[in-house]
This record gives sequence, structure tokens and C-alpha cells, in this order.
Amino acid sequence: MCRLYGFRATEPTKVECSLVHAQNALMVQSRGDQSGITHAHGWGVAAYTDRMPQVERQARAAYDDEHFRRTAARVFSRTVVAHVRRASVGSVSLDNTHPFAYGRWVFAHNGTLRAFDAMREWMLEAMTDEHRMAIRGATDSEHVFHFVLSLWAKHPNLTLCEALRAGLQQVITQSRQTDAAATIGLNVILSDGEELVGARRGRTLWYVERDNVQDCELCGFPHIHHDPNTHYQAAVIASEPISDEPWVEIPEDTIFRVTSDMRLQFEPLM
Repeated sequence: MCRLYGFRATEPTKVECSLVHAQNALMVQSRGDQSGITHAHGWGVAAYTDRMPQVERQARAAYDDEHFRRTAARVFSRTVVAHVRRASVGSVSLDNTHPFAYGRWVFAHNGTLRAFDAMREWMLEAMTDEHRMAIRGATDSEHVFHFVLSLWAKHPNLTLCEALRAGLQQVITQSRQTDAAATIGLNVILSDGEELVGARRGRTLWYVERDNVQDCELCGFPHIHHDPNTHYQAAVIASEPISDEPWVEIPEDTIFRVTSDMRLQFEPLM
């Protein structure tokens, strides 16, 4: 179990309130989510600047870490991926803390592949040498990340969404063949700063779409330096609704992508 956060907007935006101050901010969820579970084994925030992710991670609880507050306060970006961790596979360590980054790519995962130990060698053998060597931790999450990027490297004609779906389909199929009774939790977010895609399987996931500049319901100020010649739009994805906005649940067994007009587009996962 972990908690995810993804953000895309047409203009750079501050997300501090969503991460720290909102009624159910990510920091609040690290202390206890809506079911009372604590996610205190690490936190990470990836924000894009000049098309490259700037990633801050710590292997400790967000709710008890002033560095998380300071990091959230600095973020001003069009694309943000954040995560608070409850360890299920892999020890509590920086190498096992999300989001994982590789070049311009970042990836965060909520869920567990219960058959991972038995699947690990199969996943490694399917990866390119480059991605196999890039793995630093012991989580199922980081292995899924490089498995998907390896598949895309072998099939560059695929779109990012198609590569994610094909990779997750293979992981699900292999898990079923390895242990039909093993649960499969695959809520993921993957981004290169210009595209943001993801999936929901086995965990809760919600989204909200914003169509204009609004004063924040908490601090009373807009979170952007708005260009009046543009139409501001944004999309937010989170494991749980963060604010009082009209959040909508993402359908189970779904692949999604955030379009250029900041709308979520859905396709079946399987």
C-alpha cells in the first residue's frame, strides 16, 4: 500500500496545498489514509524543469519530515509526480523509495505483485541490458518501471500508453501463470514531463479536471502566474480525493492518459 499523486497543467503551478495543506493532502495520507493505514516508510516528489525531473526523496515519513514541507513549497511545475510509501516489497531505504527516475522518466506505484519473488528473474531476462543495470533497489515497482521502458525500447513504434498497457498485460499474465492466487496491485503513474499516463488495478484511484484559474479554497490565492492570453487547464490524479472538488473515481482495470487539453482518456487495461 502506498499513496500516489500526479499533476499536469497547461502552465507551471504550485502544488504545495495539495501536498501539505489540503484536507486530505498527501502528507495527511502519510499519517493515515481514509482506511486508517499509515504510509510512513518514505516520500518522494518529482517536478519537471526544462523537461527534466528534479527528484527529492527521503526514506522516512512525510508527516514527520520538515524537508517534505520545504520541498513541496518549492515545487512550481506543469508536471508533478509524488508518492508516500508503505513498504511491502523491499526494505525501507532510499533506493526503494518512489518516484523512481531514469533520464527524463519518472514512475510511481501503489500496489504489490505478490508473485514478484518468483517472477523477478523472468522480468530481468526480458529487460534490455541498459535497464537491467539501472535497477538500484529491490522493489517490484522499480522492476515494473524498467520492464515497461525496456519493452518500449524494443518497440519504439508504440505510443507511451500502448507500451504501458502491453507491459502491464505481460506482467499480469505472468503473475497469473506463476501463482494464480497471488494478488496483483498495479496503480501506476509514468511521465516524461510532456506526457502522463497510468493505470488502475487493485487499488483506489481518483481524478479531478480543472478548467480555469481558481483561488485556492485553503490559502485564498491562485497557484499560478497566469498568462491571460491562454486558457488554464489542469488534471490531478490521486489515490484518494484531496480537496472538496468534484473528484471522480477512475474505473478499475483501466489505462489512462492525460491529453493535451488536460482531460483523462481511458482504455481497458486487459
